[in-house]
Parts: sequence; C-alpha cells; structure tokens
Amino acid sequence: MSNIRLPILREALAPPASAPELVDEELMQIGDLATKCGKTVRAIHLYEELDLLRPAARSKGRYRLYAQDALVRIRWIHRLQEMGFSLTDIQTVVRDWEQSQSAPRMMVKMRDVYRKKLAEARAQIRRMQDLERELQASLVYLDTCDTCDPERLLHACRSCDLHDCRDHVPELVAGFHLAGNKTATKDD
Repeated sequence: MSNIRLPILREALAPPASAPELVDEELMQIGDLATKCGKTVRAIHLYEELDLLRPAARSKGRYRLYAQDALVRIRWIHRLQEMGFSLTDIQTVVRDWEQSQSAPRMMVKMRDVYRKKLAEARAQIRRMQDLERELQASLVYLDTCDTCDPERLLHACRSCDLHDCRDHVPELVAGFHLAGNKTATKDD
C-alpha cells in the first residue's frame, strides 16, 4: 500500500495563504501513518472523530492524506495518555488551545498542568524505587531459603535459623510469614 501513489485533489489542498504548500511526497495514507506511529487505523479514526487530528487532504479516491505533522500530533496524544490524560481530557486541551485568544495564558495553563504531572511522575518514580529496593531485599532474603531442608514444614519458618533475627525482614517476605503463622496457629 505504501508504494501506491494517489493523485491529489489540488482544491482539497488549498492551504491558507500563510501555510506552506503541501507536496505530494509529504502526504501519507492512513495505513502508512498508522504503521509509522505504531497505532491502529481505528485509533487514528477515533482521533479524527474526537477532533484531535485532521487529515491534510483527500486523494481523488477520497482517501485521507496526512502531513508529517500528524506523526507529531499522534505522539503528543500518546504521551499525554501515558501521563494519565483520557482522550476526553486531551480533547478539552485541544479545544481550549484552539479557542484561546491569548497564547501566553494557554502557555501558563499548560505549564501548570505539566508541572503537576511532573510532580506526580516524580512521586511515582520514588514509589517504584522503593518497590525495587524491597524486591531486591526480598530476593536476597529468599535466596537463602534454597538451603532449607525440603521436608521442613512451612509453619516452622516462624524464625529462620539461616537469618540473623536482628536483620530486617523485607515486608514482602514478612507478610507471607505472618499469614503462614496465623494458619499454623489455627491448626496447632
């Protein structure tokens, strides 16, 4: 499909006086756009339905044709979604941007949104780093469990003679030790 060159309706391409004239080589069909940006054709259609993306032109066969800036817009939409924005949120951002009379006011608004998202991302990174440390400590702790007698009963693991009791037992290990102890107590 990407090797097929479709004739373009010049009247459909009539750009505003300030816009640079589009050249055939700059335009791509929806399938090519989907391939380049890693999205499905259906996702691109949805972006159009939500007025987040517009084709630059149509071919004589009425195929949607997109300029290279469509790739930038789709990557932008994807990044906003990664930050937790819904498509409805993004639709609101685009609508506000297009209706804004003041570029500086919109820049301030977007800067505030991005600052808030940056703070949220940093907090999430800290949580993930804590989780990483806990997982590493749990794996180090559990690596010694390979040396236990395979016949040892689970409820006997209340205190491990392979670990110094003064050592910190990672919560990811202590949690199932406690659960095992409750079960053992009921059975005893």
